[in-house]
Amino acid sequence: MVGSSMSDEETRLANNRIKIGFVLLVGASAGLVAVQAGATLVQGAVALLAGLVIGGLLTWYLGRWAQEFTAVNRR
Repeated sequence: MVGSSMSDEETRLANNRIKIGFVLLVGASAGLVAVQAGATLVQGAVALLAGLVIGGLLTWYLGRWAQEFTAVNRR
């Protein structure tokens, strides 16, 4: 059987990059929606920060949830 082409360190680094990208995507989306809705600069910044927090919480939750599946399927 063929093993993974990535080492454990490379896999961990790739997973962290995906998580950071997801958090930034959620945060930027919140900021852009606020600007599109006519928010001021301060309101847009607050929406961006709130989106980053929500993205971080969502990433944490989904990571915890995914551990239930990977723990069962690991060999």
